[in-house]
Amino acid sequence: MKRFLPLLVLICAATLALAKTPGEIEVGETLRDAPMQGLSGPSRLLSEFRGKPLIINVWASWCGPCRAEMGSLERLSRRNGGKKFTVIGISTDDYPDAARAFLQKSPTRFSHFIDSGLLLENMLGANRIPLTVLVDARGRVLGKYYGAKEWDSPAALELIGKTFRIRM
Repeated sequence: MKRFLPLLVLICAATLALAKTPGEIEVGETLRDAPMQGLSGPSRLLSEFRGKPLIINVWASWCGPCRAEMGSLERLSRRNGGKKFTVIGISTDDYPDAARAFLQKSPTRFSHFIDSGLLLENMLGANRIPLTVLVDARGRVLGKYYGAKEWDSPAALELIGKTFRIRM
């Protein structure tokens, strides 16, 4: 039994990592409407972002990979003057002041919200972060990407263009 213990631990860890969050919306399903508490601007409803593709980045101020990709998300948000898609950030910080302090150090022009009640975190499936979710103009989830990425790199731009069927 002792020699199988490491394998058992690995299997359990993998199962937990792949487990859905409560109320998670899967790829292909439509996001439910949800109130979003403004962090860098006014509070809004998620449905207010319908009408053009949406890129949602879920982050936290204490998350090194989240901090590392924020600059590329800012550059991505300014691409084409923000006309082809919208980028928003959702902080999972427990304390809004910590998230605001991070945003002061890493200023971005795109809107950020805080999810202190876990509603968005669970709906998006953010059991690990950073998480970036690509959503079509009608609110349908087209893709979920875990881990830090260079979102303005040629490979990421190609992925976004193909997913949204837009020319980058």
